[in-house]
Amino acid sequence: MPVEPLRLVFAGTPDFAVPGLCACLDVGAEVVAVYTQPDRPAGRGRKLAPSPVKQAARDAGIPVEQPESLKSLEAQARLRDYAPDLMVVIAYGLILPRAVLAIPRLGCWNVHASLLPRWRGAAPIQRAILAGDTETGVCLMRMEAGLDTGPILLSAATPIDSTDTGGSLHDRLASLGANVLREGLMRVASGETLPETPQSETGTTYARKLDKAEAKLDFARPAIELERKVRAFDPWPVAEAELAGERVRVWAAQPLATDDNASGHAAPGSIIAASKHGIDVACGQGTLRILKLQRAGGRPITAADYLNARPGGFFDKDVGS
Repeated sequence: MPVEPLRLVFAGTPDFAVPGLCACLDVGAEVVAVYTQPDRPAGRGRKLAPSPVKQAARDAGIPVEQPESLKSLEAQARLRDYAPDLMVVIAYGLILPRAVLAIPRLGCWNVHASLLPRWRGAAPIQRAILAGDTETGVCLMRMEAGLDTGPILLSAATPIDSTDTGGSLHDRLASLGANVLREGLMRVASGETLPETPQSETGTTYARKLDKAEAKLDFARPAIELERKVRAFDPWPVAEAELAGERVRVWAAQPLATDDNASGHAAPGSIIAASKHGIDVACGQGTLRILKLQRAGGRPITAADYLNARPGGFFDKDVGS
């Protein structure tokens, strides 16, 4: 560790950023302030609630700043008063103007949850699963004015398993990102200058923000595509479907290993089988077996429990056991 630790300002908001804040503290950096978004209404009572990063900063006794924007001269002057060597940004949610990027002596670093330039933007974790990617990772980059366009300082990859959900991949990448950040901080604190690798000009994709309207399962699509959506949208916004006239949320599903839907000619969206093993729905290509679902006002349950809760039959065919 250096005699004089790095003076850091940390900027982040959701759970994903908390391990990164902890990494800054682990390496002995002097975190002089934490920037996070203003408290937002949350829960059924819609009471103002602090962000996960704000709560972690409070627990560590770090001053918290919550400007609505960093575009004002007043906000920029406040940041300048902290005289940071470096600003670390992880899922902050506010745009950093050029004037802000120029304030820290060593610039601004960002931890991004993809292997750039693939999946620049707001929802790289879910978009990677939706696209059927088999690998993703994290990048530590020096921030520029463009959207996730800065040079790469460090990176680490991880496979995307066929059972990964948006939640499981989120947690793994948060931990991996903290490890990469920790390594970068330790190397810079020891006097090293990290080499910068410009991003490739090919292979760029953009991960647009998730929209709840995307959650509806369109059974005209291939079953394998819908299964990826179910996993990607767990835990938010959660896939939705209509089964025998009832709107449900779908928490787990699997595509069946068939070239076409199991009935051969069933219309997409038709329920072609239902048993304790799952509810099979015809798709444009193949069949989607729904394994876990949630009725309005209820909790997630297995397909078997769902079927038991629908006395008098589920669809025109007999329900198997």
